[in-house]
Amino acid sequence: MIRDDVIEACVALPGAAEDFPFGDDVAVFKVGGRMFALVPLTGDPGTVNLKCDPEVAQELRVRHTAVRPGYHQDKRHWNTVALDGSIPDDEIRWMIDHSYDLVVAKLPRALRDQFSR
Repeated sequence: MIRDDVIEACVALPGAAEDFPFGDDVAVFKVGGRMFALVPLTGDPGTVNLKCDPEVAQELRVRHTAVRPGYHQDKRHWNTVALDGSIPDDEIRWMIDHSYDLVVAKLPRALRDQFSR
């Protein structure tokens, strides 16, 4: 999966909005006003920061060298995933969905119901 694929997957989620609060070089994806993905638009290979359940985050870091603690984020709840081709596309899509679902689960009920999949 490459950077453009990650961006496409994030935008396709219900209620997802792309924002640039950190400048033009970093796309931030939010649902209900809360961030679920951060995609730097520079660098090779590309990366994506994704929210993650702390236990799952540790498992992913052990299983994949391309998964590290979140760069400039809470390292317990965020992973930085290098898009170097070492992780199957479907697993990266699962990580994106997992991040999105964690954020939606914490939204107020009225918003949460709008974004149910």
